[in-house]
Amino acid sequence: MLKTYIEAQSMRDRMVYVDRVTEFTGQPLELDSGEWDANDFGISRQGRFGEDVACPHPILPVERLVNIDTGMEKLKLAFCKGDRRWREIVVEKKVLASDRAILNLADMGVAVTSGNARALVQYISDLENLNYDLIPESKSVSRLGYIDGEGFSPYVPGLIFDGDLKYRHIFNSIKPNGSCEKWMRHVIALRKEGSIEARIILAASFASVLVEPCGGLPFFVHIWSSDSGTGKTVATMLAASVWGDPVKGRYMQSFNTTMVGQEKLAAFLNHLPMIVDELQLAKDNRGKLNFNVYALAEGVGRTRGTKEGSIDRTATWSNCIITNGESPITGMSAGAGALNRVIDLECSSGKKVIEDGPGTANLVRKNYGFAGRAFVEKLYSDENLERAETLHRKHFKALSDCDATEKQAIAAALILTADELATEWIFKDNRAVTQDEIGDFLMSQDAVSVGRRGYEFFCDWVAQNANKLRDGVEQGEVYGLLEGKRAYIIRGVFNRVAEDNGYPSKALLSYLKDRRLIEARGRAYTKGKRVNGILSECVYLLLEGPEFDEDDDLPF
Repeated sequence: MLKTYIEAQSMRDRMVYVDRVTEFTGQPLELDSGEWDANDFGISRQGRFGEDVACPHPILPVERLVNIDTGMEKLKLAFCKGDRRWREIVVEKKVLASDRAILNLADMGVAVTSGNARALVQYISDLENLNYDLIPESKSVSRLGYIDGEGFSPYVPGLIFDGDLKYRHIFNSIKPNGSCEKWMRHVIALRKEGSIEARIILAASFASVLVEPCGGLPFFVHIWSSDSGTGKTVATMLAASVWGDPVKGRYMQSFNTTMVGQEKLAAFLNHLPMIVDELQLAKDNRGKLNFNVYALAEGVGRTRGTKEGSIDRTATWSNCIITNGESPITGMSAGAGALNRVIDLECSSGKKVIEDGPGTANLVRKNYGFAGRAFVEKLYSDENLERAETLHRKHFKALSDCDATEKQAIAAALILTADELATEWIFKDNRAVTQDEIGDFLMSQDAVSVGRRGYEFFCDWVAQNANKLRDGVEQGEVYGLLEGKRAYIIRGVFNRVAEDNGYPSKALLSYLKDRRLIEARGRAYTKGKRVNGILSECVYLLLEGPEFDEDDDLPF
């Protein structure tokens, strides 16, 4: 009896008797409106100089969202107009606190103008402060991936998305749909009978969530073929179906965007794979590729300022970027770092990546989103993270011993680790990708060297321009001299040609001198040579260098 009495007294103390409450038809919450008259005819109060109208239709805060990454609060507003159909929008607090910024709500359907903006700001502020305990508070997130102390977004129960509206459809697309059994049966058959390229693409989709736990760097897996109908797009759809709806424009995106848009998309996906279709959309009208592998492979966006003069939050991500197209994503003049970060899968014209492309595409459009969730739930339970790190170290050491570059070995080891775990936890078919299978697609230390590729380029360039490398040229430019197995290239010409073709001239000369592929005077990179009787500083390029054996195929 005493306990009941105390509870009754406590309840009575908490009860607040108010003169005015919101009286909207079908309202989600009934809130204390203070001095505001809030009903179906609008929201107003008696001001010092007459009636202040905040809004001509019902609107009120119904939920407070606290971002678990940043701690930033947002308000969910519910409003309805003449059709009496309630709609909800999520708005930043700073927008609701400014007479000028709140005008942005007009684009979302709220009847706000410069005339009633100040009153609307005050009304929303009053309702939130008067009803702080009544307005429910929920956790929200603006990105995907693992969140320390919470779980893996979007699989955390009760988690609400409060990020950029243009990514809401991607967030909503990452969910199970259709039949897990149908998807599993079809994918197991592909792993048994399909190409190694399709298996690597599928494994890379799982590997994306291992990049951060295993201490890796973002990396690319690019599948390409100049022929149409090889199944490149279907293979990327298969990778997307691990996590969500693979229809283009939902989870899978296009290259038809800016570099800033790509950075923001990568930061939103965070740990999930970024899957982008049709590389050729990133080319300009001259056919030149306007895409920078480094920009995404670094995992950090560009630091940018805000309108207020402060520094915007720098975007970060740790994932795998899976792409397809009709050409390689890096050119011959690309830096070694860019080549290191790309695992290039070239499809031969005689063999499709996926034989039954239309059938596979149709199946994954209807059945998707099961395997990814099962994989991360298993990964972040028990001691599986430590096991994944151990497997990654094992595969990395084995690949490094086979002359693969360090960064490519890290990326390939992530793929092997992910496929080994997915085979055990999900597919149970004992068909994980092996080191020998993925090794065929990795570059050696020598193959990614910019210096080596630069040397081969200049050997070809000498052959193409032999007529301009001689004395007595009556018309046109003179580039130097060609005598036997030595090309004497005027230093200015060498620098211009190197830079125009993407090879830093000083770095290239340093490489050539270190490997005795040029003759130089002292610490310089050139020697004097008379061209048309005039003494000029020239690069003495040896067309048969000491680093090549007699049985090797010479680049010239």
